[in-house]
Amino acid sequence: MISYKQYSEIPSDYLSKKINEFLEEDSAFNDRTTLITVPPDRKISGYIEAQSEFILCGVPIIQEIFKDLDDLQFFFIDGQKLNDGDIIARFSGNARYILSRERVMLNLIQRLSAIATMSNKFALKANGSHVKILDTRKTTPGIRLFEKYAVVCGGAANHRFGLSSGILIKDNHISAAGSIENALKMAKEQNEKLPIELEIDSIEQIKEAMAIGVDGFLLDNMNRQQTIEAVSLIRSYPNGSDIFIESSGGINYDNIDDYFGTGIDAISIGALTHSVKSVNIHLELEF
Repeated sequence: MISYKQYSEIPSDYLSKKINEFLEEDSAFNDRTTLITVPPDRKISGYIEAQSEFILCGVPIIQEIFKDLDDLQFFFIDGQKLNDGDIIARFSGNARYILSRERVMLNLIQRLSAIATMSNKFALKANGSHVKILDTRKTTPGIRLFEKYAVVCGGAANHRFGLSSGILIKDNHISAAGSIENALKMAKEQNEKLPIELEIDSIEQIKEAMAIGVDGFLLDNMNRQQTIEAVSLIRSYPNGSDIFIESSGGINYDNIDDYFGTGIDAISIGALTHSVKSVNIHLELEF
């Protein structure tokens, strides 16, 4: 059964490198407004507050961005549900340091918390169904690992991280290869023991693929009845119980119930990462 690496944490070296890139992009080390208007030895304190209900994601990011503060105290951990008015963290330290870094911090945790919240919404919907909710590669370039981490924080799961993590043969690959048979044979001959998954949209394609051998199927834009028929056929083969089956395409929060109980293993949903609206979090200073 196909299973990919789950990003339940952000490696510290990677986190440090990326945060430095983001701060450089925003000229946080040369914040002209702050340098001109704020005395170098000015000390301030404040807090980071939720202004809506959401699943928190971003504590490691806050820790890294504000790592040189005199004091930084958290009251929640990633994956917890927050309510409007909850204080995520309190801090104190150099005013220039805080003011030049706050926007990068807020931009990141607002988006990641939105992804965690959306992922949690779908994960709760699937609870008890034995169906995994998976993300996709429809992520923001440059912060994919952050967004994959947010998905896990919300209780959903990670599909392949990138193009080298697994072989997923889609319709364009089939067209370029000439046929499903050609694509699968080349994949089996040349791949480095990576799982091979095939995107299909018809029952006949299942028969062709099972004759050659495949580790998983992505059922593309199939309705409930078509999904049941496809799963029944796949499971009827001697090794059918070992085949990973996921549904994708056109599945949303309103119709996802149709796919529970069909026998599939997972549902991949691009909206977890590409259709979220950042949650409302703000940083308040106390003078």
